[in-house]
Amino acid sequence: MASDMNDYFRKKKSGGGSSSDSGFNVPKPPKMDFNFGGGKAGIIYFIGGIILLLVLAKPFVVITEGERGILATNGKYEAQALLPGLHFILPVIQKVYIVDTKVRIINYASRIERTAAGGEGIEVKPAITVLDKRGLPVSIELTVQYRLNAEYAAQTISNWGFSWEEKIINPVVRDVVRNVVGMYEAEALPTERNAIATAIEKGMRESIQSLKNTPAQLQSVQLREIVLPQKVKDQIERVQLAKQQVQQAEQEVQKAKQDALKRAAEAQGQANAVKIAASGRAQAITIEADAKAKANKLISKSLTPKLLQLEHIQMQGKFNEALRVNRDAKIFLTPGGSTPNIWVDTKSVKQQASIQ
Repeated sequence: MASDMNDYFRKKKSGGGSSSDSGFNVPKPPKMDFNFGGGKAGIIYFIGGIILLLVLAKPFVVITEGERGILATNGKYEAQALLPGLHFILPVIQKVYIVDTKVRIINYASRIERTAAGGEGIEVKPAITVLDKRGLPVSIELTVQYRLNAEYAAQTISNWGFSWEEKIINPVVRDVVRNVVGMYEAEALPTERNAIATAIEKGMRESIQSLKNTPAQLQSVQLREIVLPQKVKDQIERVQLAKQQVQQAEQEVQKAKQDALKRAAEAQGQANAVKIAASGRAQAITIEADAKAKANKLISKSLTPKLLQLEHIQMQGKFNEALRVNRDAKIFLTPGGSTPNIWVDTKSVKQQASIQ
């Protein structure tokens, strides 16, 4: 029995015998056929593999309008940016970074406005808090529109990196706003709004243009709101109210002056009218007196002794005629026998006549 077992293990060790002899059914591995059904199929698979490799490696890039491509070869940026279009590159060795050259916007806004999500190319930042001339805090809300200078896009990315906006635009805006607003007192900011907006835009343009290769192009700066401290607002309201009261008082004074001038003019007109009327009456009396004096003078010159004697004779004749009609009549002669003479009929209660 022991000899039979030894013969069995010797056969297993030497590899002799079949699987059926050992009592185990060991499956044989399948044969591999690498022919792929012929030569044409092999070419198709080869081309497909190349296409798949190109797709995965992506040896080309498409740049659209409003963009520029920054080509980096072995980590070094090329001096000129790639223009819009199709560009081929060497995979692994070269890589293209696409940057946006369209107009971008930064809104420096209050907390409420910052809750609204910004759209494409729009970034929302907190309002700029600065100190006025006296050290009072003031919040400035504004909108800045700018764009990457496409001509020097590669140099800008090489010098400032892809976060160039945070290194150029944002610091310049805050620095310029701080310098401009710091020259004014808080109460004067609302009235000097236009001058402040102009100074901020001018300062930003000069700061950005002074940088090498002018990395960005400033489109516009819009000063939207100047948020003052509450105590400053209250002070401004008090000042405005005082100014309104002063203006109202001045208007009332002007109205009183105008009324006084009107009354004075009316009084002066009435006085002038009275004066003119009195002057007219005086002139009329003077003219009348002059006329009478001239008439009397002419009469006195014309009264000669002979003329008076003739007048006396005529009057005596009238008296004689009257006596013939009424013998009881009384005749009164003026002293000296000059005219006029008056005679009265005593038979009648009523005076009859007067002769001049």
